[in-house]
Order: sequence, then C-alpha cells, then structure tokens
Amino acid sequence: MTGKVLVVEDNELNLKLFCDLLEAHGYATLAVRDGRDALDQARAFAPDMIVMDIQLPHVSGLELIAAMQGDDALRDVPIMAVTAYATPADEERVRAAGATSYVSKPISVMRFIEAIEALGRSDGA
Repeated sequence: MTGKVLVVEDNELNLKLFCDLLEAHGYATLAVRDGRDALDQARAFAPDMIVMDIQLPHVSGLELIAAMQGDDALRDVPIMAVTAYATPADEERVRAAGATSYVSKPISVMRFIEAIEALGRSDGA
C-alpha cells in the first residue's frame, strides 16, 4: 500500500532520510519540522499514516499523539513513533500514548520500511 505520510521530525537529516525513503517507496510525504504545526498540517494533509519523532522542541511527540487520538479527523490514522528512547519502558509509554508502532533510532532502513509497510497494512483494521 502506498499513500500519504506526514513526517514530524525536527532533525533535518532524519527528516530528509525519512522522506527520501518513503518517496522512493511510492509514498507522498509532508514534512513538519515544528511540532506546534503538526495538528494543523495533519488535518490539512489528511495523511494515511504519521511518522512521529518523540523528542521534539516546544511540544513532545507523546503530547501530539494524544492530541491526534482525541481529534475526530485524525484518531484513526496510524502513528509510527521514531525515537532515541529505546528501553522497553519507553516503548510501553509511547504505545500507551496511542502510537500504533515504534522504531528506535538510529533506524535500520529495512526495519523502517518494514514498519511503514506493516502500518499501511493495518490501516483501517
């Protein structure tokens, strides 16, 4: 499945890597560098899935995930958290916030794409 992916990431190198990988696999992307813009951008873009960094300035990815879960237009959009927080407790906390999947940084390119494809297959399930 291909579709539209909103990528929320403040690190320019990671943002470029994620968008380039997604676009190489047929996805349309919208990059959001500032988490404060993520909700409005997500509503306007209507993504099929979201890639969310957890450690963002100004607002955390966990707060954004919770806000998206509470938004009628976004609550059913699957979210893949991408974070340097890599302990089992961190993953549990991220999933408890509402993330559908979780990938730790530094990412493996294959693992990232596999997680995106799995997320696409679970869309609407």
